[in-house]
Amino acid sequence: MSFFGFGAAPELELVLSDGESRRRVEHKTEEGKKEKYFLFYDGETVSGRVVLTLKQPNRRLEHQGIKVEFIGQIELYYDRGNHHEFVSLVKDLARPGEFTQSQTFDFEFTHVEKPYESYTGQNVKLRYFLRATVSRRLNDVVKEMDIVVHTLSTYPELNSSIKMEVGIEDCLHIEFEYNKSKYHLKDVIVGKIYFLLVRIKIKHMEIDIIKRETTGTGPNVYHENDTIAKYEIMDGAPVRGESIPIRLFLAGYELTPTMRDINKKFSVRYYLNLVLIDEEERRYFKQQEVVLWRKGDIVRKSMSHQAAIASQRFEGTSSHAEAKTPNQPAENNGRQ
Repeated sequence: MSFFGFGAAPELELVLSDGESRRRVEHKTEEGKKEKYFLFYDGETVSGRVVLTLKQPNRRLEHQGIKVEFIGQIELYYDRGNHHEFVSLVKDLARPGEFTQSQTFDFEFTHVEKPYESYTGQNVKLRYFLRATVSRRLNDVVKEMDIVVHTLSTYPELNSSIKMEVGIEDCLHIEFEYNKSKYHLKDVIVGKIYFLLVRIKIKHMEIDIIKRETTGTGPNVYHENDTIAKYEIMDGAPVRGESIPIRLFLAGYELTPTMRDINKKFSVRYYLNLVLIDEEERRYFKQQEVVLWRKGDIVRKSMSHQAAIASQRFEGTSSHAEAKTPNQPAENNGRQ
């Protein structure tokens, strides 16, 4: 093998330039495990170095070129052969040639647009990663590093309360109210249930948070419902005129921002599901969609200077052209 110029395969390592100071966050893998990854925001520069180490020093390594890529892609599990790339940046690090000793190559992707939040779901995965490649005649040497991207939003200008009356004629009539229709991921849902008419024997009432993931288009649409939380708000029979308070803390649950028609591939929506169960185990329920968003002002201090510049640029364009990121609420016309 060495005679033909192939040599032993080198080891590749990707190292971020600010890896020691950059924040890490937990993110669910496809297998359902939680692992920690470096956290980035839209507009931040991604820089570092590719370290190429020869396993056998002073042995010749021929290659057809070395490059590093920054990629954002969506993978639908029912169509694993096709990766839909929405970000693809390439830096050539070395022309075809040969090495006789280990080498280090610096790279920088400046002010990288990262329009969507990282997401791993039931039928779809949206990931960002760096990939270093040493091209060789027989087999390429490839090293990948995943990162996590969070999308930040400002406080929505319009955030009206939700108030509805539901019931069954001559049997049950209730009025429920939630203080807002849009909540950040660490928010508290405050509301109340008011019983106007009760002629069935209710023994239990709860609120569920349901995540609905939609993938595909046309006839190939898949809906996946996942109950994120069950919160009991009443145990026992209510009486007419009784009011039941609701206070549900979101911080303890695994939630993502609402995502709508991400790159025309998938959506993630959240619903509050009010469930009443009578003594004969019959279930009555009413669903109401709520919008979730990731609050930006908490992490502003940890964002890099590049991210702040990109944020100002985004806010400047949105005020004139009303530019909006697809996975943010329509009223969220800025990012911090």
